[in-house]
Amino acid sequence: MNKIEHLGIAVKNLEASNVIFEKLLGVAPYKTEQVGGEGVKTSFFNTGNSKIELLEATSADSPIAKFIEKRGEGIHHVAFDVSDINSEIKRLKSEGFVVLNKTPQKGADNKWYVFLHPKSTNGVLIELCQEIEKETL
Repeated sequence: MNKIEHLGIAVKNLEASNVIFEKLLGVAPYKTEQVGGEGVKTSFFNTGNSKIELLEATSADSPIAKFIEKRGEGIHHVAFDVSDINSEIKRLKSEGFVVLNKTPQKGADNKWYVFLHPKSTNGVLIELCQEIEKETL
């Protein structure tokens, strides 16, 4: 794993949260986009060598809506940048980690991603992400 790529923060209202984080970080979000497969709208802030991703649910049954209902707003996941997501999936499975996605999915900010189940990572939802350089893995 190369670095912490971003911290994902679940929020109820993306527009209001963007204002708060813009004041906090001193920069505007560089991107806002929707990820239909996950039922979220996201915005990203650069913070030096890593990023902050704010996530708002776009439907009541999305993972973010369920997270906020159960735990409230706050840190949802830690994402790590990897060079070869398929090799990391194989390595982590061999080490006993539970991978939630069968294959890498296209996500926000031009990334392939998979999540590791929090039960196998001391209660922390971990995301692995790799820059999409070509359309096939």
